[in-house]
Amino acid sequence: MDRSAADVVRRVLDRHGRTFADEAGIALADEPAPLFQLLVLAQLLSARIATGIAIAAAREVSAAGWTTPQRLRDAPRPRLVAALGRAGYRRYDERTATQLREMGALVLDRYGGDLRRLAGEAAGDVERAARLIQEVKGIGPTGAAVFLREVQQVWAWVRPYLDERARAGANRVGLPDDRELLVELVDPGDLARLAAALVRVSRLPSAQDPLDG
Repeated sequence: MDRSAADVVRRVLDRHGRTFADEAGIALADEPAPLFQLLVLAQLLSARIATGIAIAAAREVSAAGWTTPQRLRDAPRPRLVAALGRAGYRRYDERTATQLREMGALVLDRYGGDLRRLAGEAAGDVERAARLIQEVKGIGPTGAAVFLREVQQVWAWVRPYLDERARAGANRVGLPDDRELLVELVDPGDLARLAAALVRVSRLPSAQDPLDG
């Protein structure tokens, strides 16, 4: 690739650098409600379903007012299934509705409704945080990676978090796939955007130029 690494990063961020939380309408902050909404998004993205549908489902859940663990736990199940269905999340709507309500209960019972307590329990250990996130039924390694990639925007101790999917995107555009080398190419505050951008790049059709446009 003829372009410099700095130019590639700029182009990747310009073209693809929108976090999934932002696309889902989550104003991410180190506060209980937006952190929980991010966990909801991570669970919705954990299913084998199109990213756009999962993001639309997260928007439906938020629009219905189920933005806190208690509200989601107490959400009428038929209404939750219907909200997921409106987003096109039909293949997994019944199971996911159950898991979302169970997730609300777990976050309330385990962390008093505040995922900052999960951060406290992880005590700066990102792998420990990933294991705690996966205690939520329906969230596995993929969902934990989604949460950590995005939350590094507000949890500086998670940085740098660039998982295998992000590194695959880096490799596709000729950037180093070594995490430490990638970190040197971007401001710390842009790491979440870069991670999301590289994930988007990794999912593009093979014939599409990720830097075109």
